[in-house]
Amino acid sequence: MEKVKIPECEKGDWKIKIVIPDRTDWSSLKQGREVPLGEPITILTRNGELVMSDTPAEQRDHYSALFRAEGSCLLNGLGIGMLLKNILLKPEVTDVTVVEISQDLIDLVSPYYTDPRVTIVCANAFDYQPPKGKKYNMVWHDIWDTICASNLPEMTKLHRKYGKRTTWQGSWCKDRCLSARSRVW
Repeated sequence: MEKVKIPECEKGDWKIKIVIPDRTDWSSLKQGREVPLGEPITILTRNGELVMSDTPAEQRDHYSALFRAEGSCLLNGLGIGMLLKNILLKPEVTDVTVVEISQDLIDLVSPYYTDPRVTIVCANAFDYQPPKGKKYNMVWHDIWDTICASNLPEMTKLHRKYGKRTTWQGSWCKDRCLSARSRVW
């Protein structure tokens, strides 16, 4: 999976930074998931809180969606566009609709994704209504900032909403959320 190439920038509550992690400041990133020390990574923050990055762990989280991307795709959540960028590298992808709730994030990130196959819609994933009769080959839900079991009801709701409109769908870190649900904290 290719890393994103967005320069440092900010708009509203959102900020994109390029950082080179070292042991002192990245030891607990995203619940202990590994971070490549000494290598530049792109991070997205909202109000100073980490939302996403393009670390190897984050890339792996999206492999199943990337693998299944073909034809018409729907992504709920834009982030830094890491999955979007890589889906667009596949010639078998005919169109990608991205639903993102934050206009500021769209304004920040969308200039780097000008491929004519991309449509970015400012809407809430739970409220968005695809065009009548529209079917997708792949739907991916990535609207959460953290990996936790409390995301599961929303995942279930989105999977029900889009279930008849797609041949495959998934949610970011759903398996880890299910595993977290069974743990005693």
